[in-house]
Amino acid sequence: MIAMTIRYAEVLSPLRAAYDSHAAWRDALTKEPWKVAERQAFRDRLAPGARLLEIGAGTGQDSAWFQQEGFAVVAADLSPVMVEHCRAKGIEAHVMDFLQLDFPASSFDAVFAMNCLLHVPNHDLPAVLAAIRVVLRPGGLFFVGVYGGNESAEGPISGDDHKPPRFFSFRTDEQLLAFAAASFDVVDFHSVDVGGGHRFQSLTLRRPDLD
Repeated sequence: MIAMTIRYAEVLSPLRAAYDSHAAWRDALTKEPWKVAERQAFRDRLAPGARLLEIGAGTGQDSAWFQQEGFAVVAADLSPVMVEHCRAKGIEAHVMDFLQLDFPASSFDAVFAMNCLLHVPNHDLPAVLAAIRVVLRPGGLFFVGVYGGNESAEGPISGDDHKPPRFFSFRTDEQLLAFAAASFDVVDFHSVDVGGGHRFQSLTLRRPDLD
């Protein structure tokens, strides 16, 4: 990975192109058991019928599951092709990036973000977390799952099979927790060894009741 200074606005167009072109392939993937377990653990923290926003929703596999579990789900993704896959599953879905979440303040009980905030540069992560906090009601829960923990590095990764290559930001546990704690209360943090030398950081956060 190449060290670099880049802003979120610069990565959006390449990310959109990369995910547009891989939407059908990603929709056919089977979810790994550890991801299913992380999703279930977050679901078990939610009140019945909670209104949930999934950001970076991809083709809507997780959104569809939450909807089947009885939650009121809205999906958002920067890829128009991904959003069409979500809508084909009967999910309300919108083309939006993380800094343009065009929803009323405090309109969701929960936000779910699986492996998407790793595409946000560190420089803009505080603004993205603040934007998410706005749409989450006080006391609402926010799941963040990303790969990282082994190093702090930003840029494209070698061997990325997406075209154009995607931007990644990998953060140490200390970095990730510091970013999160600036806007949220930390309910749970743990890591998962997912094999191949990769590590997954799992955060459940709560928007404070009083700001």
